[in-house]
Amino acid sequence: MQFKNPEILYSFALLIIPLLVHLFQLQKFVKVPFTNVAFLQKIEQQTRKSSRIKKWIILANRMLLFSAIFFAFSQPYFSKKEETKKQHTFIYLDNSLSTNSEGEKGNLLHNATQEIIDYASEKDIYSLQTNDNFYSNISKIELKKVLQNLKVSSKKLNFNSIFFRIESQNKNKIKTLNKNILISDFQYNYKSKFTNVTPAFSAIKLTHSQKNNISIDSVFITNENLTNFIVNVVVKNQGQPQNNIPLAIFNDSKLISKQSFSIEKDADKIIQFSIQNQSNFIGKLAITFSDTFSFDNTLHFSLNTAKKINVLSIGNDADFLSKIYSKNEFNFTKSSAQNVNYNSILKQQTIILNELEYIPETLSKSIIEFSIKGGSLVIIPNENLNLNSYNSLLKKLNAGKISSKITDSLKITNINYNHPFFKNVFSKKVTNFQYPTIRNYYPISSKKSSKIVSFENKIPFISKISNNNYNVFYISSPINKKNSNFLKSPLIVPVFYNFGKLSYKQTQLFYRIDKENRIDIEENLTKDEILSISNSEISFIPIQQIFQNKVTITTKEQPTNAGFYSILRKKDTIQKLAFNYPKEESLLSFLDLNEIKKTNSNISIYSSIKDIFTEINNKNEVHWLWKWFLALAIVSLLLEILILKFYKL
Repeated sequence: MQFKNPEILYSFALLIIPLLVHLFQLQKFVKVPFTNVAFLQKIEQQTRKSSRIKKWIILANRMLLFSAIFFAFSQPYFSKKEETKKQHTFIYLDNSLSTNSEGEKGNLLHNATQEIIDYASEKDIYSLQTNDNFYSNISKIELKKVLQNLKVSSKKLNFNSIFFRIESQNKNKIKTLNKNILISDFQYNYKSKFTNVTPAFSAIKLTHSQKNNISIDSVFITNENLTNFIVNVVVKNQGQPQNNIPLAIFNDSKLISKQSFSIEKDADKIIQFSIQNQSNFIGKLAITFSDTFSFDNTLHFSLNTAKKINVLSIGNDADFLSKIYSKNEFNFTKSSAQNVNYNSILKQQTIILNELEYIPETLSKSIIEFSIKGGSLVIIPNENLNLNSYNSLLKKLNAGKISSKITDSLKITNINYNHPFFKNVFSKKVTNFQYPTIRNYYPISSKKSSKIVSFENKIPFISKISNNNYNVFYISSPINKKNSNFLKSPLIVPVFYNFGKLSYKQTQLFYRIDKENRIDIEENLTKDEILSISNSEISFIPIQQIFQNKVTITTKEQPTNAGFYSILRKKDTIQKLAFNYPKEESLLSFLDLNEIKKTNSNISIYSSIKDIFTEINNKNEVHWLWKWFLALAIVSLLLEILILKFYKL
């Protein structure tokens, strides 16, 4: 038993007052002489004995009365928690795309929100974390309003972020009982997310009723010619083999073609559509099939006219560059240092300084302006370069300093496979090819450089120097046939191809929502102009950087729904973009909480939301006893009245 006002219990010391009054009262019996003494003596004894019993009964009753009153005012209660402590319940409710599917009782997310509303206590305080919002210290009424308006989100929240939020919420709460509840299907996360140092929490796993899912994974285009192109659709099956699955392709809202396919168990399959060549194809692929997830049965893509990238080589004549920068993807030009068309420099996306002995001041100024306005610069030194002219250019670009020539035969052995420069270039690490060699090189020192390819002594052979809005790629050695056999290396094509390709972010067939996407738009905006992105439902202004011949826009938080979006300059549509949901949401891969619990004792697993809230409510239920003690006081008072009235001396 606990007390809300335990200080009142000190009042029990006052019970000594009626006890003292009873023990030291001065009332005495008066003796009256009478003729029949023997008879009167007997009556006197009986009267004294009866009176003494009555007074003891009244004393005991009054002690009980005052005791009951003292207990009633101290407000005793039975509970598993202190009444002065408040209950704060942190709830993470996973409202990602994967929870918007069917379970045994219907839609998983809808049922979860309804059970929280039905069983959460009115008395407690709540904090609700969803994948896109956080609501701190809200009442049950506010919690109900949020849950009733909760929608599915394309965002996925990392469990580390959830645990950090839990710790920050509970850190400064005094006289508060904290309960942490995670409600999710626990999709495609890893055991390493849960360690012995994670906060204690209770988990409710939302279970899907179906165990089979077919999704459109991706799409790519091949065999483009004047008459048609091939749309290759990658379909992924998770579960049992499926037959006669219909797949349709649309151009905007017009049906172009339709076919059926069969797919093996847990397999991927490529399905091809031959489409008549046309500009600005707004494609939509749709599968008609009832499975675990419906959002991945549709994929949007836009086929825009690809812009050719302008590449200019200044310096020595190099035939290999014209072979790499083919006419179907690049506008490649070359020039000597003496015959440079300076008016064309700012129109380029990539400029290669190819083994110049000396960089003229006029060229240096144009290169600096080109770089500042977003161009990519590739520097290949000459074996007998003028060091001062090179370092003068690098100093103005704040890109580092070249040291004197070192003559040493070195192998080019180390490839930084994790560098963004080589993204999607290698399917695996290559270790058995013949390493190219060089005879001399000019090392560079720069605090802003990153290694792309290195020599066997770990000194960079190719490095990327990033500074604000522009990139400089530095090759530390001449690559002509006299000094190196690098031109015969398999690396030569992907390296120089990416020098050009990465200088301009061509519009992709589609982009993924909740990913950082960088898109280059060939537009010359005035100082006060901006680009916006919109469709029939939403319009927003993305992050954008304005350069000489392009605008680089970045999307991350927006958009949140899959579909087609227009890039607008004022009211004019410049380009169409397609966005699709993250394909990781389609995985039928879920954590086994029982396996995690074996190594994490601070995790509790519940079969339903009802069970955990029932347990919390039972633990926090307070059984007040003051009413019973008040009733006892009233009964004691009535009992004393009855004793005084009917108990005769």
